[in-house]
Amino acid sequence: MLEVVGGDDMVGINIHNEVNYSDTPISFSLRRKDQLSSVVIWSVLDKVTQSTSRFNASDKLIVTVHSVTMPGGFGGIKKKDRPLASLVYLKRSIVEVVAEENCLAQALIIAITRLNNDPNYKA
Repeated sequence: MLEVVGGDDMVGINIHNEVNYSDTPISFSLRRKDQLSSVVIWSVLDKVTQSTSRFNASDKLIVTVHSVTMPGGFGGIKKKDRPLASLVYLKRSIVEVVAEENCLAQALIIAITRLNNDPNYKA
């Protein structure tokens, strides 16, 4: 069931009894595919079968697999072969400080004014 799921994708499993729908389903929380093994599944099934009296080994079970594809990439802006001057205009989180002296102090003042949403600040 997990062959088509990517290695970094999140997988969750629900198992419920086909005969008796009033039983609560067995749920495996979302976890990475490599963290979900047969040992984990059998240990959870063992705990549930010991605690639920109406869940029998001979019952027909319906297994539902949920997979969530994790997004890949770094925000859609490629840095490759682009100078810093062009990235300053594309990315909003980069601020270029043009100062020959006290550039750290000027960068701190710019950060404080951006955090406080100062109306006098102009990018």
